[in-house]
Amino acid sequence: MKSFKLISLQIVTEELHLIDIVLTDGLIINKENDARTWLLEAFVEESHFKELESSLPNIDGEVFIQAVITKKDNEPALFSTVLRTIRKVGNHYSLLFVGHIQKTRSKYAELLLEDLVLKGLVGDELINEFKQKIRSKPKLATNK
Repeated sequence: MKSFKLISLQIVTEELHLIDIVLTDGLIINKENDARTWLLEAFVEESHFKELESSLPNIDGEVFIQAVITKKDNEPALFSTVLRTIRKVGNHYSLLFVGHIQKTRSKYAELLLEDLVLKGLVGDELINEFKQKIRSKPKLATNK
């Protein structure tokens, strides 16, 4: 097993919108097993959990999440996961996701394009902004 720092985490909705999970702390573990399983634990403040609660799937509900691992300038990785547990720990909540990493290039491009179109970009402005951001791979803005 290998463990890494979870820098940022977002829920990817069915409409390809991104919802930030504001982390107090986070950990991601590559179990390095035959099933290629990853564990992602997000530690969030109680107040943020209450805002986020309606966006979370039910326990054992499937959800795509996007995570930045180790350094904030790393490209986000897309995971197909299941929310396994939600535990209250003092004034925080621990969210445990179990899943598998997905090929991210095409999904990231789709999410980026959706984000730029929702911001109202069209024509050459859309093309130029897309080219610039597909190279720099910034964390995408949320719609919530």
